[in-house]
Amino acid sequence: MEWLTRLMLPAQGSVFAGEIDTIYMALFWLSVVLFLGIAIPAVYFAWRYRYKPGRVTPHVTHNTVLEIIWSVLPLLLCVGIFFWGLKGWMEYAVAPGEAMEVQVTARKWNWAFEYPDGSRDAGTLHVPVNKPVKMIMTSEDVIHDFFVPDMRVKHDIIPGRYTEVWFTPTVLGKHVVTCAEYCGKGHSDMRATLIVESQADFDNYLATGGTEWEDYKTHMADWGKIQWERKGCNSCHTLDGTRSKGPSWKGIWHKMEKMRDGSVVLVDEPYIKESENMPQAKIVDGFEPIMPTFQGLIKPHDFEGIVALIQSLQ
Repeated sequence: MEWLTRLMLPAQGSVFAGEIDTIYMALFWLSVVLFLGIAIPAVYFAWRYRYKPGRVTPHVTHNTVLEIIWSVLPLLLCVGIFFWGLKGWMEYAVAPGEAMEVQVTARKWNWAFEYPDGSRDAGTLHVPVNKPVKMIMTSEDVIHDFFVPDMRVKHDIIPGRYTEVWFTPTVLGKHVVTCAEYCGKGHSDMRATLIVESQADFDNYLATGGTEWEDYKTHMADWGKIQWERKGCNSCHTLDGTRSKGPSWKGIWHKMEKMRDGSVVLVDEPYIKESENMPQAKIVDGFEPIMPTFQGLIKPHDFEGIVALIQSLQ
């Protein structure tokens, strides 16, 4: 039935994904057996003892053997399932001492990640393959939920508190990170990309922004569009002029924008930089002050790409 597991569940991307899938499928088949064990006799008895003129229904008070079976057997099943789950929980509740720690900050409606060397990113999480990674998570506003289906990790993130979850990724490539707790109107856009790579590629990413940057460095606007997606800018700013939660980027370069306080500001590189670091300093008229700060989250070459993208949208 391995094909059914692959059909029902995402790809297994971590060390303990297989164990979680095993208990999940065991509960699934147990539910199927119990459902059929109840539904089939119920349908049969309904047909077998259907009303017939002249038939007298016997008065049955109880059946001791049957009552013991349907009381004790479910109890034993529940106890067995409890200890099976408890065993897995105890094994994976505490991360190994050598796990790499990543600080995760959740906020409406994007993710921010900080690595042990102080490097920060938004919308993209890089981790080395076959190395334990521990997420130390907090929220700046409401309850969020860090959910990576391929890794089989899911944990609430609570404002004012720190929560932890860990996994050891085993599959190279890109995996989806999403919020599994409704957190407002931008909830469905609160996604990030988990990139599992070799240790060499991970070290290169921390040092330079990764090999992917080398492919795009001569096409800054294209690199800027990638950052627009990865940093979560696309959840509030469109590229085609349509209105969203924030101003569209189309046609704003070197345009005089009216602010909520009545002042007028030229959209140039210093203004974009200020909006990135201190988004509440100047609010465009007609929009709410909902943008979080990206201070320290956008590398210089990523910022250059974003500026180039805005310049190209004339």
